[in-house]
Order: sequence, then C-alpha cells, then structure tokens
Amino acid sequence: MGSFSIWHWLIVLVIVALVFGTKKLRNMGEDLGGAVKGFKKGMGDAAEEGKKTESVTQKSIDGDTIDVQAKEKKDA
Repeated sequence: MGSFSIWHWLIVLVIVALVFGTKKLRNMGEDLGGAVKGFKKGMGDAAEEGKKTESVTQKSIDGDTIDVQAKEKKDA
C-alpha cells in the first residue's frame, strides 16, 4: 500500500482530463487563482488596517489622552 508512483499520477491525470475536458479544467484553474489572489489581497488589507489602528492608539497615548473601556465587576 505504499505511495503512488509517477505512472499512477499520470494515469489519474489523463482520466481527469478525459472526464472534465481541458477547457473546464482551465476555467477551474483560473477561478482558483482568482480566489487565491483575493485571499492574499484581503490578508494584506487586514494587516494594513491593524497597523493603522495601532498607530492611532499610540498617538492618543502620546497626546495624554487615554481611552479606557470600563467594565462592571460582578460579585459572585
């Protein structure tokens, strides 16, 4: 039951190409590539937003303005 050899993978690839056709596989590849690009862009945007939030917090501390969210303590 070991790993598959290169010949097994080639046969699987040929069968998949025959079943789906090359045009459909190409379209699926383009869709997958677009999804990956969108994911990377979203991660970059989130990282930039995190940096902006961090810099705003730092400026407010340097300007002697401290924003604190108070929570009530509940006795058990």
